[in-house]
Amino acid sequence: MPLPRRRDGFGVVRSTPAALVNRRMSTVDLLPPPTSATFQSTIGPVPPPVLARSTWKPICPVKPEQLRYLTMSFRGFDARAHTGEMLVNADAAQTVVGVFKRLFAAGFPIEEMRITAEPELKLPPTGDGNNTNGFVCRQTRGQTQWSAHAYGLAVDLNPFDNPSVTGDLVVPELASSYLDRDWARSGMALDGGVAVTAFESAGWKWGGRWSVPVDFMHFSANGR
Repeated sequence: MPLPRRRDGFGVVRSTPAALVNRRMSTVDLLPPPTSATFQSTIGPVPPPVLARSTWKPICPVKPEQLRYLTMSFRGFDARAHTGEMLVNADAAQTVVGVFKRLFAAGFPIEEMRITAEPELKLPPTGDGNNTNGFVCRQTRGQTQWSAHAYGLAVDLNPFDNPSVTGDLVVPELASSYLDRDWARSGMALDGGVAVTAFESAGWKWGGRWSVPVDFMHFSANGR
């Protein structure tokens, strides 16, 4: 159900529903699951049908040939192996695959990993999304400059489990329960945990170390 909008266009922050306080949703397979128990991945140019269902448009700060289409194994909250997809900058593709290989080996759970579609950027806010993604052609929240996601140089990991907070704004707007980082739950990116360690070991920066916003979901190659 859509949330009422704030003046800034985001949804009004609500308490986390009881069913989502310890979120463990099963993954719906959009791509065929892996045929092997080991991590599987592909890196290639972005196929035109994939580009067409993404957020890319001519005004984006990268050209399609600067992006790569990844498929990667990931472990769901249902403990099963699934195949996800992601667009990232060509310069970051090998690094991103390496990070998610580490997360798969560690059994770190991910609920969903799919390409973000343009219509999603215009939907009314619901505050319940949990899609792990890379390239999204959008501006930084609340600003007019391009986000690192618009260059394919950032990944948001399990956004519901790792919300962003700026003052009284929480994104996703129903995820305020997960601002309690002392209550460690599956899928959380925690200081010293496998997710933060994997990204930082690869030279990426974690938004959970920022002061404003504190962006627990966000990892980027350029620190933005």
